[in-house]
Amino acid sequence: MNARAPIPLVVVGGYLGAGKTTLLNRLLANARGCRIAVLVNDFGAVNIDAALVRARSDDVIELENGCICCSIGGRLAEALVAIAARAQRPELLVIEASGVSDPLRIAQVGLLDPAFRLNAVLVAVDVTGLHHSLNDPLVGDMVRRQVMGASAVVLTKVDLAQSGAGARAADAVGRLAPRAAVLWGQSGELPLSVFLDAALPPSRGSGALLAGARWQRVQDASHAGIRSVAYQTLRRFNKARLREALVTVPVRLLRAKGLVWLDADPRLHELHLVGGRIRLRPAERADFRGSALVFIGAFDAVAEQNIRASMEAALA
Repeated sequence: MNARAPIPLVVVGGYLGAGKTTLLNRLLANARGCRIAVLVNDFGAVNIDAALVRARSDDVIELENGCICCSIGGRLAEALVAIAARAQRPELLVIEASGVSDPLRIAQVGLLDPAFRLNAVLVAVDVTGLHHSLNDPLVGDMVRRQVMGASAVVLTKVDLAQSGAGARAADAVGRLAPRAAVLWGQSGELPLSVFLDAALPPSRGSGALLAGARWQRVQDASHAGIRSVAYQTLRRFNKARLREALVTVPVRLLRAKGLVWLDADPRLHELHLVGGRIRLRPAERADFRGSALVFIGAFDAVAEQNIRASMEAALA
């Protein structure tokens, strides 16, 4: 089973009423034929969220009555095993967490099975209620943990907020999660590339790299802020410096992925980075010439330069 391509996994979290189900329904409506399975956990005996999502998808698995990462953690693991064992796997698995759960802990449960690859921990933040939630003595710590564990934060209900509330919320989120990409979700609309790599054009020269390093930027036409930046080189990386560069680069990334050669290991390695968490393991193939990394996020010219400088400093 593990020889099959891993299933991209996205965990969608956020406090009660932040707009998680709206984001999920917009994703399903704009799926472009992609096979998406949805695991929905609601807090209560009746799973209202699952009923709302089922209107958009036939592949909905319900996990009711509590926090997905504690009281029904065993059921989550069972559901993941069943999905991985399917003859026709989904092309994307989305877990919608309850509003009182920790999405990062859920993502860690999913990562215990190599049949899945974490693509994002996406946390919805209601800009109209963020200040109140953070200062609430009962739920403030939980909301902070949700935001701090995100690889991407989606600001919702901006159109309902007072003037300047969106900017203030973005500033607060930036302090809590300085490495997370911050996106503005207008009516729940997000580009498919936030969830799935296949939404972005593949980088050229992925089979045989030219001499030296190449630097490429691809913009996702469905969202002006999301870009894919590719770094390619024939030189090998120093493993320790590469890890350090990936977790310290001052850029808000959705994720990074690639195939890299290391100076102290004869094997080609597959690399994935989401929210500061790195997965580096020997690749199935060994016929890839050079190293290639793709960074996905909301970049500007300065961010691109920072990524390139960090990668070049990590070369052996």
